[in-house]
Amino acid sequence: MTTIAELLVETLAEIGVRQVFGVVGDALNPFTDAIRKQKVIEWIGVRHEEGAALAAAGQAKLTGRLAVCCGTTGPGGNHLVAGLYEASKDHAPVLAISGGVPTELRGTDYLQEDNPDLLFRDVAVYTQTLASASQAPAVFHQAIAEAYGRRGVAHISIPADVFGARAHGKVPSLATLRPNPEVAPAPADIAALRELVAAAKTITLLCGNGAHGAVAELEALSAQLHAPLVHTYRALDLMPFDHPNWIGGLGLIGGRAGTDAVVDADLLLMLGSDYPYVEYLPKHGRVVQVDERAFALGRRTPVELGIVGSVRPAVAMLLQDLPQRSDTSFLDKAQKVRTDWTTMLDEKADPARSKDLIHPQAVARLSSDLADDNAVFVTDTGEVTLWAGNWIRPRGTQRITGSFNNAAVGTGLGIANGVQLLDRDRQVVLHVGDGGFTMLLGEFMTSVEHGLAVKVIVYDNGGWGLVHFEQEGAGNPATKGSTFPNIDFAAFARACGVKGFTARDPGALAETMREFLATSGPAILHAVVDPDEIPAMPHIKPGQAIRFGIAKVREAISAVTGG
Repeated sequence: MTTIAELLVETLAEIGVRQVFGVVGDALNPFTDAIRKQKVIEWIGVRHEEGAALAAAGQAKLTGRLAVCCGTTGPGGNHLVAGLYEASKDHAPVLAISGGVPTELRGTDYLQEDNPDLLFRDVAVYTQTLASASQAPAVFHQAIAEAYGRRGVAHISIPADVFGARAHGKVPSLATLRPNPEVAPAPADIAALRELVAAAKTITLLCGNGAHGAVAELEALSAQLHAPLVHTYRALDLMPFDHPNWIGGLGLIGGRAGTDAVVDADLLLMLGSDYPYVEYLPKHGRVVQVDERAFALGRRTPVELGIVGSVRPAVAMLLQDLPQRSDTSFLDKAQKVRTDWTTMLDEKADPARSKDLIHPQAVARLSSDLADDNAVFVTDTGEVTLWAGNWIRPRGTQRITGSFNNAAVGTGLGIANGVQLLDRDRQVVLHVGDGGFTMLLGEFMTSVEHGLAVKVIVYDNGGWGLVHFEQEGAGNPATKGSTFPNIDFAAFARACGVKGFTARDPGALAETMREFLATSGPAILHAVVDPDEIPAMPHIKPGQAIRFGIAKVREAISAVTGG
């Protein structure tokens, strides 16, 4: 007899799932036992269900393929939700499985009973509780199809008695359960785009996450139009940092060259980008947006033409018979600004300028320069995002991931664990702040238990750096609670049975970083950095500078008076 649990495991294995993340529990016993009996899918036990959801989201975001996590009845399933927002906000296919109280006891306020469909309704594109075994084949197919088709979280709650019941047939149409294919845009839209391109004197190409897989086409279009290539944070890894037309990012995780090129161009092509920070986008309306999702077109800034389609075929169609331009002045200007900005970044990352305290830029740059050519950088959220996002120099063969649209602190380690399991031999480097790392500290034991060689760089500035920065930007002194004491993170690593390193001396930073990255297995580098360092910003308005000054004066007075 094939049980519902065995049917689910068989189905997941057949469509390519290789790990399931979760915490064991009574309602999941039939499912975990079914995993034990086969050899394709590996059960990855974590220390907190949120870590399971984050690991699954990390895999799905990087590959576009379905990843799976689970939690048992009530609190176990509830703990998944925060981590699942990573998949939801970044549109990645994840199947979340939660246990449930026995069906005959539902509706009696039984131990740990809740309403999972109500709970998961916001984070999931699909949620369903199995009430009988006969539902299972159709519901399993529908859930996975929704996760792929709508690029999000699908949730199924399965009581233990249903999990252990006899299956009624196989899951149908498995061949349909796969990532969405590329979408070719309408030829009429490309014709309209070609006319807008011909009429524009200067053009900038803003590349988003949807531009992955279209590098050759983007390089050709940039060369044809002499158009600067600007990237969003999610597309930072798209091309080598030293590509001549790759002039930098947009906004705070970017630079002056990219920010100016986006605003100053006659025509902006937004390619696979739903960039949320509208203050950095032009308001003149001479914008063309290409995206596979029709609902994303025109919602961030006014657009003249919205094209439903994938970036690679759209750019390939545009390139057909597109005239070669000769005027390079706009690109030349952007490249000059980019050179000046890069020089500034290099100066700030030079360990020689640090005397008593290490500057965080030096940590990010050294980790980047010493990392493997195919390394994956995972960045947590906070001030550390600005250090890593601006000072890492991707080579075009590396990948970068993290909490992008969810922008959640404490998510990096769970994501990194999931990414490491995609390829145990690939170097995975996590950049995380002290506050973020302590949020899910137990997930480092997940790394240790499963031999996941994640390299964790903890930036210790003794507080919530970005919150502090935001408070000062508003002209307010840092409030109580924005700073805190820390544990010795290197000692914590050693207590977990692996190597821990500490970086306090700027002169020894490079050698410490080399030894840390060369360590086999998981490891932690506790980098004590200057808490007063201010991130580089493309443009600071005079009012902002004044408010920073006022905040510093108020902090000094408070330190003296205690008020």
